[in-house]
Amino acid sequence: MKGCQDQITQQRNREIFQRCGSLLVLLLAWCGVASAQHWVAATPFPGSGAGTAILLTNGGVLVEEVSGPSASGGSGTGNWYVLFPDATGNYSAGSWGGPVSSASFGYAPHYFGSAVLPDGRVVIMGGEYNFGVLDDTTLGAIFDPNSGTFTFVLSPPAGWSTIGDGPTVVRANGRLMIGDCCSKKQALFDAKTLTWSSTGGGKADNNSEEGWTLLPASTGNEVLTVDTQNGTESELFDPSTATWSLAGKLPLGIAYNCGKHIVPELGPAVLRPNGTVFVAGANGETAIYNSSTKKWSKGPIFPPNSAGLGQDGVADGPAALLPDGNVLVQASNINPCFIPPSDYFEFNGSKFIAVPGPPNAPNEASFDGRMLVLPSGGHILHTDGTTDVEIYVPKGSAKSSWAPTITSFPTTITEGKTYTFKGTQLNGMSQGAAYGDDAQMATNFPLVRLSIGGFTYYLPTKNFSSMGVQTGTTVVSAQFTLPFFVGKGPATAVVVANGIASSSVSLTVK
Repeated sequence: MKGCQDQITQQRNREIFQRCGSLLVLLLAWCGVASAQHWVAATPFPGSGAGTAILLTNGGVLVEEVSGPSASGGSGTGNWYVLFPDATGNYSAGSWGGPVSSASFGYAPHYFGSAVLPDGRVVIMGGEYNFGVLDDTTLGAIFDPNSGTFTFVLSPPAGWSTIGDGPTVVRANGRLMIGDCCSKKQALFDAKTLTWSSTGGGKADNNSEEGWTLLPASTGNEVLTVDTQNGTESELFDPSTATWSLAGKLPLGIAYNCGKHIVPELGPAVLRPNGTVFVAGANGETAIYNSSTKKWSKGPIFPPNSAGLGQDGVADGPAALLPDGNVLVQASNINPCFIPPSDYFEFNGSKFIAVPGPPNAPNEASFDGRMLVLPSGGHILHTDGTTDVEIYVPKGSAKSSWAPTITSFPTTITEGKTYTFKGTQLNGMSQGAAYGDDAQMATNFPLVRLSIGGFTYYLPTKNFSSMGVQTGTTVVSAQFTLPFFVGKGPATAVVVANGIASSSVSLTVK
């Protein structure tokens, strides 16, 4: 019963009690709510509004401050806050730290590229807007979770005059690849020298409005994109040759220019555990890519908008992989685009299942939303440019074969020391969440969750030997540090990837 009670707020308990009028009915209502998909409010965001959220390797969540929702003209302020879970690992009851700022570097981006590097640092690069000015900026910065500050200002690749809301992906070998928003150029980042080198020959069309999806290790760690301007084509990046090639025509067009003379919009693309990629179209259509057969098929059409405005679609918007392999996606009306309300669905591989939306759904367009897979059971953090931060609690569970496994882990750890651990599928089955060119919040890296004396801690991880997904039985490694005193005595630890935890191992803290 305690597990049920922990998932709803005291206010919700009081409302149920008043409505039911008896303790027996109250208990039944509690378990009924906990067994279905629902939303739980997190501690309100302390700034003006919460934008893109990025999971840190220490379990914190770095959140961009915006001046308001995108649909209301909100933009980046240059301030960032960090959400930390409480002592039991609960994010909804967590606390906020900050602000930390990149504004002192002249950098306050909105709609930008981002990635977590194998060494644990976070790269923020480019921006369609900077301090609210539309300039496709080439600025960038690095956030160091150890110091809790932005520590470097990054220069763009040589010869680049724009980056803007360019796509990013950390390839399986740990190298960050970024695209210029407004051309066919891509570049690789060297995290040691903080320099860039050109890559990616043969791109068929500009990177504008495209997102990049990392495919399974079994298919060669390729990167998939759906073209926005090249008809119904798709492309694959082959890391072994550093070139792009056409990946086959989609069965129908899914990009849509929203009735304006702009580059056609697209929705998010999410790799599922079965190796298929679900791609949400801006025109209400969807498509499915099978990474094994390299074939496309038609997916379901989004239902009509719940407010009776017309067809739902995702002309920019978030999606996230749930533990059971379903994909949570936020959609809104497409004719016209960019207007509330939003509808929320789970895609289960064949159809859409309508699910409850967060409290602000009536006031959101799909492009207002951002999603992030949390390490707490695959719960999904949702931000929308307001101070209301919500967490989606899914009802499904993962197959045991999708979980990370630990093959080597220290039996004794000491404060201030760094340790290596090994295992399989430490990076999960997918990048986790997607949006596209405007925001990236991949979580395909392992976290270590330590439990001791009734408390839960996320220990900082780094030096991932691979960032590939669906790596199967291949043993990979990473490191973690015990940076502070957590007490001494017996403890347990699990490795978490995209919200799915391994079996626990026992150890001693000395």
